[in-house]
Amino acid sequence: MSALLQLNAVEADIGGSRILRGVTLEVAAGEVVCLMGRNGVGKTTTLRSIMGLRAVRAGSITFDGRRLNDVRTALRAFGGIGYVPQGRDIFPHLTVEENLSVGILLHARPRAAVREELDRVYTLFPVLKAMLARKGGVLSGGQQQQLAIARALLTRPKLIMLDEPTEGIQPSIIDEIGDTLKRLRQDGGLGILLVEQYVDFCREVGDRFYAMDRGSITISGAVAGLTDDVVREHLQV
Repeated sequence: MSALLQLNAVEADIGGSRILRGVTLEVAAGEVVCLMGRNGVGKTTTLRSIMGLRAVRAGSITFDGRRLNDVRTALRAFGGIGYVPQGRDIFPHLTVEENLSVGILLHARPRAAVREELDRVYTLFPVLKAMLARKGGVLSGGQQQQLAIARALLTRPKLIMLDEPTEGIQPSIIDEIGDTLKRLRQDGGLGILLVEQYVDFCREVGDRFYAMDRGSITISGAVAGLTDDVVREHLQV
């Protein structure tokens, strides 16, 4: 598969400290790639760099054939990158319906297309349709995560990036999110870059993985190669 997203030797600093050290990875359309590692190794900084929220000091980021290094964050979103950050960043004082409408605003589209896309996210996340009038802030953590993913999908992404989507979520909703990711990969050809520490979840939904340590990729491969020995050596504290 040809790469939808490519990072080549990317370096980034925070407050004068080097955080990313030559990160190289790629994601193809229709695959789930898991970016794994202990806390503080640079996983979130990698996503923020892809999204344009953290400046890249060296290397290149290419998406859908276009170099992104000097492209503004809003244009990256408009060009097809969806991002669900750690903490979800839903609007707590807006209703579920209003939160979803924010995703719709990115691209103008006919009303019929909007209805079709809303029906799709309600099929993926049925609980949202039953809670349209509720404020985002009163939802459970798992429901907020589903809302954040649904809102990102309404921006019509070609790639969606999820930062720790299972963190603090009950097992039943983790299973639902996993099923949704597999369905998105199969049905829509969506590229998915997943930052995750829950190894079993990565084994369940992922196609390939990259492990990070101290800002560098230390090992990568098919998820079938994510053995207990690899986990002990590269991922456990």
